[in-house]
Amino acid sequence: METIQKILKKPITATFIAIILGFLVAAGALAVAGYDPVAAFTALFQGIFSKPKYISNTIIKAAPIILTGISVAFAFKTGLFNIGAEGQYIAGTMCAVLVGAKLNLPAPIQIPVVVLAGVAGGALIGAITGFLKSRFGIHEVITAIMLNWTMLYLNNFVVSTAAYHQPNTTSSFPVNESSFTTILHNWKMSDQGLETLSGTPWLFDVLVKTDVNIAFIVAIVVAVLVWFLLFRSKLGFELRAVGFNRDAAEFSGINVNRNTLLAMTIAGAISGLAGALTITGIEPHCLTMLAAFENNGFNGFSVALIAGSSPIGCIFAGLLFGGLIYGGQSVQLAVGAPTDIINIMIGTIVFFVALARVVTLLADKLGKRGANHA
Repeated sequence: METIQKILKKPITATFIAIILGFLVAAGALAVAGYDPVAAFTALFQGIFSKPKYISNTIIKAAPIILTGISVAFAFKTGLFNIGAEGQYIAGTMCAVLVGAKLNLPAPIQIPVVVLAGVAGGALIGAITGFLKSRFGIHEVITAIMLNWTMLYLNNFVVSTAAYHQPNTTSSFPVNESSFTTILHNWKMSDQGLETLSGTPWLFDVLVKTDVNIAFIVAIVVAVLVWFLLFRSKLGFELRAVGFNRDAAEFSGINVNRNTLLAMTIAGAISGLAGALTITGIEPHCLTMLAAFENNGFNGFSVALIAGSSPIGCIFAGLLFGGLIYGGQSVQLAVGAPTDIINIMIGTIVFFVALARVVTLLADKLGKRGANHA
C-alpha cells in the first residue's frame, strides 16, 4: 500500500494516467462513431514509427511546440501566465522574414542575424506584456490575448505589402537560401549527396524526404539552459521567488517589477526563436495569410501543462504532441475517422492533467486507509 501511495504521488504518474485516459476516451468516441479503435490506433502509431521519415517529421513537428512549451513553462515558474506564446511565435516568424527576405549574407552570418531577428521580435511582444503588467498592473492574460490577434493581423498586413508579397500567391517572399537551417541543405540535394545517401535508405528517407533541421537540437539546448537558469542561478531564484510570493520577494529586496518584465521578455524570446527556426528550417520558408491561429503557441501551453512546467519535461511532452498531430493524419487515411479525434484525445489528456490533484488525493486516501488498518 505504501509503495502504491508513493507511486501515485509522483507527478509523472498523474501524467501517464492522463495519457491513458485520453486514449480510452478517444477509443470510446471512435467506437460510438462506428470506427474500429484498434485499427485507428494502429494507424496512428504506424504513422509515427513505421518509417524513418515519419519519425523525422514527428520530431520536426514537435520542435517548435517544445520551444513554445518551454516559454510557457518558464513563465509559469515565475508566476506569469504566458498565453501570448502564439503571438510571440508569429512575431518571430514575421521578423525572420522581414530580415531574411531582404538580406543575403554568407550563411554563417545570415543565419544568426535572421534567427536573432525572430528572437528579438518575440522578446519585444513579451516585453510589452511584462511592462504593462509591472508598470500598470494590467493582467498579462488580457494583454497577451490582444497581442495574439494584433500579431495575426500584422502578419497578414506584411504579407500584403508590395515589398514582401509574392505575386499571384497568398504568401510573402521566402527568406533567402543563406538563411536556411535545414541540415545539409545544399549537399544532400546535389548529385554527389543523392548518390551517397541512396546507399543508405533510412538516411535518404530522413534527410532527403523531410525538412530535417536544427530546431530540435536547439530546443534541447534551450530546455537545459532554461532549467539551469531557473534552478542553478541567482537570477532564477529571484524570478521564482517573485512567482511564489511577490510581496515576500519585494520585502526581501528583490525588484519585482524588473523581474516581471525580464521574465516575460525571456519567455517571448523563446517563442520568437521557435517562429524563426520554423521559417528558416521548414518549407516554404515564408509567411502566409492567416485566417486563424496555427496553434504552435497554444499547443505549447498544453505541452507545458503536461510537463508540469518542467523545461526538460517539455521535450517529452512536445514529442508526444508532435506524434499525435503528425500521426493523426494517418488515422483519417486508414480508417476514415476525422482528425478531430486527435484533438479530442489531446484535450482529454490536458483535462486530466489539470485534475492531477485528484491522483494526489487518492494517494492520501490510500495512505489513511492503510494507517487505519494498521
